[in-house]
Amino acid sequence: MITIEQFAADCHAALKDHPGTPGREKVRDLARQALSDPAFIAAYIPEGTPERHILYEDAELGFTILAHGYTGPKGSNPHDHGPSWAIYGQAAGETIMTAWDCVARPTATEPGKAKFNHNYTMHLGDTYLYDIGVLHSPERKSATRLMRIEGINMSKVQRRPYHDVDRAAAAA
Repeated sequence: MITIEQFAADCHAALKDHPGTPGREKVRDLARQALSDPAFIAAYIPEGTPERHILYEDAELGFTILAHGYTGPKGSNPHDHGPSWAIYGQAAGETIMTAWDCVARPTATEPGKAKFNHNYTMHLGDTYLYDIGVLHSPERKSATRLMRIEGINMSKVQRRPYHDVDRAAAAA
């Protein structure tokens, strides 16, 4: 079984040895390997996992590994991860992810604007890198569990909202 300590050490090495997007892609591949291990999922992302549970936070590089559990439907608006990146990995259930094109970045006084690009469904073991500035929004129609790796602990970062320009135009 892959342990969280080994997974975190491998992520640390990948990010340190391959700065930027190449290291993040290696972490995405490591997440895919971990999520192919049923014992890893059972140990670290079991049924009953809370919506946000920190499994590991790297003292040197700042990346954070989280487990997320959702018991019912839940979605979010288009967003990025501010100055950071995130990797989502599906551990149970399905997540419908929407990819968005950025029309305008948010400012201190105005929300950003996003335009729908496409949807895709994440299944067990699927992993996706959302690099800095990449807009996305998850929707879950039933119980799901996932692992997420954040470049920095996002609970410490203020993010600005985005609005769907197509929905805003339809409402006008």
